[in-house]
Amino acid sequence: MKNMSIKECCCFLKKLGYPSRIIQHALLASETSFSINEIEALYDLFEGLSYAIVEDGRIHKEEFRLALFSNSSMQNLFADRLFESFDIKKNGVIEFDEFVRSLSIFHPDAPEPDKIEFMFRLYDLKQTGFIEREELKEMVVALLKEMNVSVSDEDIEAILDKVVIMVLRL
Repeated sequence: MKNMSIKECCCFLKKLGYPSRIIQHALLASETSFSINEIEALYDLFEGLSYAIVEDGRIHKEEFRLALFSNSSMQNLFADRLFESFDIKKNGVIEFDEFVRSLSIFHPDAPEPDKIEFMFRLYDLKQTGFIEREELKEMVVALLKEMNVSVSDEDIEAILDKVVIMVLRL
């Protein structure tokens, strides 16, 4: 018997009548840094999140916020940006395959350049391919607000100046 690729193996399993969930998990394992066992654990987590408010097997923005903050109505720029990056299909919900593919960036075995690109896209609010000073300011102000830290405009500008200088030195 010849060596089969993961996709060929999944097709073979499908013909044998194995559940499509097993096949989906095997495919996701072949496309990410996760093992099948890790994907099974992620599936359990996903199921709990996706039925928290709307029982449809998909994670809505409110369910995502609830998972992060125990509050589904809390506005949070970082959480909203994270949700948008997980919503690969841009249909307003996170499906299981998007959930796994998006979480794979946080896996210890994920390539560092991919992690850097992900973080860059998170902070590139206007999606221009550049992180402008105003975008950085918006993120800093949002983070300080979420931590209930009050900082003067002058101090925020000083923080931004230091960040820009640090980046220029890189």
